[in-house]
Amino acid sequence: MGRRDFYDDPNAPPANAIVPAVTAVVTDTDGRVLLIHRTDNDRWALPGGGIELGESVSDAVRREVKEETGIDVEVTGLVGIYSDPRHVIAYDDGEVRQQFSICFRARSAGGELAGSSESSEVRWVPTDEIGTLDMHPAQRLRITHGLDDSATAPYIG
Repeated sequence: MGRRDFYDDPNAPPANAIVPAVTAVVTDTDGRVLLIHRTDNDRWALPGGGIELGESVSDAVRREVKEETGIDVEVTGLVGIYSDPRHVIAYDDGEVRQQFSICFRARSAGGELAGSSESSEVRWVPTDEIGTLDMHPAQRLRITHGLDDSATAPYIG
């Protein structure tokens, strides 16, 4: 299913859904960031997705990162909550979601890089290369916040 992100766009369709989701700024021992090349919009992004009934947000982070990248992670902190109603995501099936994403910091805890139906490519990206990738500004903002060691938020998992 394809998707299209809109931000502060007067031509964006109105939101008709909101789905709590998680993303993760995952780093390895070399300081690289784990990114996926999404199959639904052909852009680079942090791994993540919707929270399922019966799971905690930290469980959702671990599951989504593993499903999309093959990497096991340890959740280490909260980056922020992103819920700007000017950011909507339109899907081919007619659903238009208002952004509601909780972003976490995490570190690699094993596994092997592997793509999925949602990620055509998975890479550990050096921070100085992130700016060269085609990525939605909301993803860049989360990465910037996630890599800023001076910006800390409490985490209760």
